[in-house]
Formats: sequence, C-alpha cells, structure tokens
Amino acid sequence: MKPCTVEFLADKNLIIVAGDWVMGNVTPNFMSVRHSLAAPLSGELNIQADALKSWDSRFVLFVYELQTYCQEKGITFNLSGLPASAQGLLKQVSAFPVRESGNKQIPPKSFAASIGVKTQALVHQSTDVFNFVGEVCLSLSRFVRGKASFRQQDLWLMIQDCGPNALGIVTLISVLVGLILAFVGAMQLKIFGAQIYVANLVGLGMVREMGAMMTAIIMAGRTGASYASQLGSMQVNEEIDALKTLGISPIDFLVLPRLIALVLMLPLLCIYADFLGILGGLLVSVTLLDISVMEYVVQTKSALQLGDFATGLIKSSVFGVLVAISGCMSGMRSGRSSSSVGDAATSAVVAGIVSIVIADASLTVIYQIIGL
Repeated sequence: MKPCTVEFLADKNLIIVAGDWVMGNVTPNFMSVRHSLAAPLSGELNIQADALKSWDSRFVLFVYELQTYCQEKGITFNLSGLPASAQGLLKQVSAFPVRESGNKQIPPKSFAASIGVKTQALVHQSTDVFNFVGEVCLSLSRFVRGKASFRQQDLWLMIQDCGPNALGIVTLISVLVGLILAFVGAMQLKIFGAQIYVANLVGLGMVREMGAMMTAIIMAGRTGASYASQLGSMQVNEEIDALKTLGISPIDFLVLPRLIALVLMLPLLCIYADFLGILGGLLVSVTLLDISVMEYVVQTKSALQLGDFATGLIKSSVFGVLVAISGCMSGMRSGRSSSSVGDAATSAVVAGIVSIVIADASLTVIYQIIGL
C-alpha cells in the first residue's frame, strides 16, 4: 500500500492528499495538519485528491474535521476536488448534528421534586396493580360461568409444578423450622422444668404461623419467580401479543391456570409443612429433652384445635393469591429485553414476600379481634 500523505501549500490555500487511507496504514492526524496551518487563512481553502488511492471512513473523518475547523474560522472549504462518493458521505454527516456528550451533568432535583416524582411513580404503580387485579377478578367470574378460555392440560401441569414438584424443598425447610423452634423453646423451658410444653410451642407455631408463612415464602422464591420469568419471556417473544391478535385473553389463558393452581396447592402444602414441622420438634424433644414419642404426641394433640388449623389454611389461601398475582403481574408488565425478564423475576420475589408479611400481620390482628 502507498503511504498516505497530506501536504499544505500556503501560497495557493491548497491541501493535497495522497496514498491509501485504509486500515493498516498510518493515517495523518488532523491536529498535525492544523499546526501546519501557520499562515492565517482567509477566503477559500481547496483540497485536491488526484493522487488518492483507496480510502475508508478514516479519510472521511479527517476531511470532516478539516471542514469543521474551516467553519469555525469562517473559511469557505471547497470540496470539489474530492471523489463524488466522499462528497456524498460528507453531506450525510453534515446533515445530522453531532449529539452532545452523554456524560453531561444533570442538576440534582430538590427534595420536594424528588417526593413528587416518587409519589407519581407510586400512584402509577398502584393504578397498574388495581387494573391487573380487576382483570383477574373478571377472569375468575368468567371461569365460574364456564366461559374462561384456557387449556385444562395447562392447569394440571401448573398443579404438578407448584404441588408435587415442590415437596422436596418444603420438606427440608419445614423440618428445619420445626427443629429450630423446638431447640430455641427447649433452652428456655428447660430452666423451669417445663420441657413438655415444647410440643405446644412447636405445634401452635407451625400450625398458626410458620407453616403457612414459610411455605408461602418458598413458593414466592420458587414458583413466583418462575411465573414472572415464563410470562416475561413470552412478552419478549411477542407471544402475548399473538394471543391478543387471536382474540384470546392472556389473563384467561396464562394467568388464571397459575392462580388456580397456587390457590389449590398452597393449603395442601401448608398442612404438609405443619406435620413435618411437628415432626422436627419431636426429633429434638426425644433426643435432647428425654420426652417420649407418646408424651409429645398427646401434648401436641391437647394443644391444637381445628380452629388453629383453619387459621393457617386461610392464611395459606391468601398467600397463594398474593404470590400468583405478584409473579404473573411482574411477568405480564415486563419489558421486551433479557434484562427486563431478570428484573421481573426479582420484582416478583420481592413483591411476593413483602405482601406475604403484610398480609400475615393483618390477618393476625384480625384473628385477635374476632377471637380466632
């Protein structure tokens, strides 16, 4: 390749370019040419490219910088000596103004403005939640009337996913929670010689609170995030838009089976977790407190009533609704990029756990008021 050169003839106000201005060849820097313009220019500056061989965007960038310099100095820059293709590219570049730097500093907002922006965002999010819940309620009404459009096969698959497939993690966590409750209670009750009441502590704690809450939190992290990821991926692939185009309600076809499956399975998982938690307490009592299996079972039976199981089952049903709505809403409102799907899964888990804790506290207060 022929070396590329730039020569400035001050007496003629002429710049001569030659050589191959392509990758792999050392191209002149515009700053070096600018320093060579020692004599003050006026009038018109011409450029000659008769000896120019091959060229790429490096040459166009060089000429564009030279043209910009002439505009700043009030000098007319004559492009007639350039190849026609290079002149066309320069016209296209000049037609679009250069964007300002993306690193410009944005003045900080005042405290009042920040409060206003966050309030508007909260109102917008609350409106989205109420709209989505309203759509789900309408879908449930269509389901009751037998007009909801979804496949029964999908419902059974959802039931299997959030029911039998979740038994492993629920088993592990429930037994460990029962062990922890029994061990913490035993350390205190042993001081007073009331070790037998560990059965009461574990039984009531699991049945009324921990069984339902821990199961719901497990499902929020496992199934809620899964729902958000599935629906978010469908949003990215425009499958939800395709359902709307076919006249099929996405709430009926996608959200309703997931909601029904969680509401049906979570109470059953709650009962399963209750008994496993009691089993965990039994293991601690038999091994550390010298309490026989029969004594523990009799004490647990005397401490628990059907109303205690009812409180846990009601909570678990409410938690199932919250986990399903949080997961499905995050997925349906997801953006159309891969990062948005990850954000939707994170949002589903956070919203699900927060709503579970708030609902549990509210239901506990209500139980206290009505004496349940």
